Amino acid sequence: MAQHEATAAARTNGTTRTGTGTGAGAGPGPGRAHSRLRLLGTFQLEGADGTVTVPANAQRLLAFLGLHKRATRTVVAGALWPDVTEEHAHGSLRTALWRLRRGRQPIVGAHGDTLCLADGVSVDVDAFTGAALGLANSDHAPGDDLPLPVVLDGGELLCGWDEEWVLFERERLRQLRLHALESLSALLTEHGRYALALEAALMCVTVEPLRESAHRAVAAVHLAENNMVEVVRRYETFRMLINEELGLEPSARFAGMLPRRGT
Repeated sequence: MAQHEATAAARTNGTTRTGTGTGAGAGPGPGRAHSRLRLLGTFQLEGADGTVTVPANAQRLLAFLGLHKRATRTVVAGALWPDVTEEHAHGSLRTALWRLRRGRQPIVGAHGDTLCLADGVSVDVDAFTGAALGLANSDHAPGDDLPLPVVLDGGELLCGWDEEWVLFERERLRQLRLHALESLSALLTEHGRYALALEAALMCVTVEPLRESAHRAVAAVHLAENNMVEVVRRYETFRMLINEELGLEPSARFAGMLPRRGT
């Protein structure tokens, strides 16, 4: 099965983790340790006693389930081991599952032919996605707690991994983060929290230097503070950059943010 087909199939298998089942599929249950799966930045699994060492193939299995919620064994095997026979791929999957089950609380649940993460396993990507979509889709009052650390501190998905299913999710999350940072900057500016607003906007520029809306977000903070020199400086910085890289000029919308000469 091609990797993109496996990824698409995994998405159709559902989006909710459940912990019912038997054997390795049983959820953590009352009193069992809570585990945290970190996929933003470098892979890390944290248990009750600290960081858990996970073999490479088992890391890939946990990462796939962390991103896709649940999938059949055939889909998982085809996505993670696309260049070998189906029999070999299923054998590698069984080995990865066996290694995850040794001497620790269940991490992967098995419900018939379907695999998912066990109950009690949280994934940082889920927290980031919820926070980012919340910024884009809801209104926040001035006293609301904004998800600053979740959005500002999120790293690139699984740095150094180059599998096709990772690359697709990495780009999706990158785009979501860019929109979230711009939304966060606008909200903070509206509430008069200019230093943090500028931090969010500049981080967006760092992630994607050629993104005009990110540079406009920086200029919008400076406009709110009446720092007109900074507005002009930001516009000129972007104008030179985009002209040198792409031979283009900033949009009329960006130019319209500049203060009028002689006023």
